[in-house]
Amino acid sequence: QVQLVESGGGLVQPGGSLRLSCAASGSIFRINAMGWYRQAPGKERELVGIITSGGTTNYASSMKGRFTISRDNSKNTVYLQMNSLKPEDTAVYYCNANIRTTMVILRYSDYWGQGTQVTVSS
Repeated sequence: QVQLVESGGGLVQPGGSLRLSCAASGSIFRINAMGWYRQAPGKERELVGIITSGGTTNYASSMKGRFTISRDNSKNTVYLQMNSLKPEDTAVYYCNANIRTTMVILRYSDYWGQGTQVTVSS
């Protein structure tokens, strides 16, 4: 059993910053890639960016330069630093992790957090 818990969402003014965190816990043997997605009202869930276990990042083009993903492997935690926030960044942000739960089972599976609301408004 694996849990991903996000935190750090809230209300911020345009141009402001927020830092989201997502901690994975439970039956974890190894974590591959971790990432962030978001879903705005009435829209499909979209990729924000991902980070590999080695620290390589890849971002959606619209967020490149404003958003930064990092991770602390010792804490099984991934972070999303969001700067220069715009009203169109308002969404529920979800973290995702590709996790192998035991040494015996070689398969990796995707797990999701419950989401955290980010609202950008004056």
